[in-house]
Amino acid sequence: MQKSPDAFRTISEAADELDLPQHVLRFWETRFKQIKPLKRGGGRRYYRPDDVQLLRGIRYLLYDEGFTIKGVQKILKEHGARHVIAIGETGAIEPVAPVGALSNGNGHEDTPEGGENRAEASDGTPNVPSEITVNEAIEIAKKAGVTDTYSRARLNEALTELLECKRILEEAVNSKSD
Repeated sequence: MQKSPDAFRTISEAADELDLPQHVLRFWETRFKQIKPLKRGGGRRYYRPDDVQLLRGIRYLLYDEGFTIKGVQKILKEHGARHVIAIGETGAIEPVAPVGALSNGNGHEDTPEGGENRAEASDGTPNVPSEITVNEAIEIAKKAGVTDTYSRARLNEALTELLECKRILEEAVNSKSD
């Protein structure tokens, strides 16, 4: 028998729906204060529909988008649970940091090595990085600990897109100087 979408879920039902082990849900409760299932006698957990949607959003950010637990905690702190629920439903993530900024995991943002934002040179023209091959990008990803095929494929897509952006920028700079 199928439960109503508004019905509460036990931990086993929530875990099955999200394709996660139950111990992961219990662990996430210790890391994300926004996850608050009802607990009945004997410690049995009951997840509200919003709890399951929040878990779906967290799962999406961690597993599909490659965020760290600290990264998801930061998103929850800055944007709230509703934002993460919407991400889980739509898969659309708005930028959480300015372009060129890197999060160092302690709530502060750093610019890339050298202290300056490398998006523009001092004269205001785009500072385009040197060519990088797909194999070099894969090696960088491996050194960073990204070893699964899906993440490498996403990085490869991003690299291809960045190289296309570089080409467009170079054309714009060249046509401006003509």
